[in-house]
Amino acid sequence: MSAIYIHVPFCAKKCPYCDFYSLPATEKTKDKYLARLLELIPATPFDTVYLGGGTPSQLGTKRLLEITNAVNFTATAEVTLECNPSDTPNLDLAALRRGGYNRASLGLQSAVDRERKILGRSGKASEVSLAISCLKEGGFDNISLDIMLGIPEQSAESLVETLEFVRKAEVQHVSAYMLKIEENTPFHGQNLPLPNDVPLYFQACEQLEKQGFRQYEISNFARKGYESRHNLGYWQCEEYLGLGPAAHSFIESKRYYFPRDLSGFIDGNHMIFDGDGGDFEEYAILALRLTEGLREDKVRRRFGHGIPAKTHQAALRLAQHSLVIVDDEGVRLTRRGFLVSNSAMVDLVGA
Repeated sequence: MSAIYIHVPFCAKKCPYCDFYSLPATEKTKDKYLARLLELIPATPFDTVYLGGGTPSQLGTKRLLEITNAVNFTATAEVTLECNPSDTPNLDLAALRRGGYNRASLGLQSAVDRERKILGRSGKASEVSLAISCLKEGGFDNISLDIMLGIPEQSAESLVETLEFVRKAEVQHVSAYMLKIEENTPFHGQNLPLPNDVPLYFQACEQLEKQGFRQYEISNFARKGYESRHNLGYWQCEEYLGLGPAAHSFIESKRYYFPRDLSGFIDGNHMIFDGDGGDFEEYAILALRLTEGLREDKVRRRFGHGIPAKTHQAALRLAQHSLVIVDDEGVRLTRRGFLVSNSAMVDLVGA
C-alpha cells in the first residue's frame, strides 16, 4: 500500500451540483477532526498523498502542515492539495510547499462568470487567476484545474472562453468532467436548460490536445510527466488507505469505508468492511477508463491469464461501431467509446 487519501469534509458553502460529503464547520470542529485524523495516520511510507474534499484549504496553513508532518511520505512522493480559489491567497503557500505539498488542484469549472453563478461558484474567474499566480509564487509548479462540461446554458462559444483561460493559465493538468445531476443535490428535480454535452466533450478534448495536453483517462489530460500518480493508482486497481468521513480504502483485496458522518468519525468510529475487491471484472472496468485500456501483458502479469475470449469477442463487435480498438496490446475504448463507457464496459466485462 503506497497511497493515502484524506477526506476533508469542510466547505464554506455547498455547490448545487455536488454530492461529495461536506458541510460547514467551526474552528473547534476542525480541530477535533484533525486530532482524530492524526490518531489514525500510520507510520507506513506513502508514494502519493491526496487531500480531497470538501475543501481541504478550509483547514488553513497550520493544520495542513500538521498533516504532512504526521504522514510519512517518500522523498519523491506526489502530495496533492485540493484548494478553493478564494482560500488560496490566504494560505502560506511557500510554507506548504516546504512542508511537502507539491501539487495543487483548483476548481475552475468555468471561466464564464454567468456559468459560474449557475454552478454556485463564489467569485469570478479572475479569482482563479489570482489563486494560480499565488500558487506559482509559492513554488508550486504542478497545478491542475477542474473544468465542467454540459453546464446549464453552456455553448461551444462559452467553452472556448474557458479553454482559452486554461491556455493562458499555463497549468500542467486538466480534469474535464461532464456534469452529472446527482439525486441528493439541489440540481436534482430542477428543469435545467442542459446543453448536448457530446460535442462539448469532443471540443474540449481536441482543444486541450492542441494546447499540449495528452488525454490519459476519460476526463483527465496532462502535459508529459504530469499525470496524477495518485489517481492512476485507483484506475490501476492498486491498494490505498482512505481516512476521514466518507473515505474508502482498498487493502489486501478488501474494501472498507468510513460512514458519511463527521461526528461519528470524531467520536472514534471505525472503517466498515465493504466486500472483496480487485477481481478481474473490477480491474478491467477501472483499466478501461484509461486511454491505454486493458493491456494483455498487465492482465497476464496480475491474474496469470490473458484477456478472456468473451471480452475479445465483445470488443470486436464494439469495434465495428468505432467504440473500441482491439490489437495485440489489448482492448481500449475510443474517444467515442468513452462517451458510452458504462454500457460498453457491461458488454466487455459482463459486470
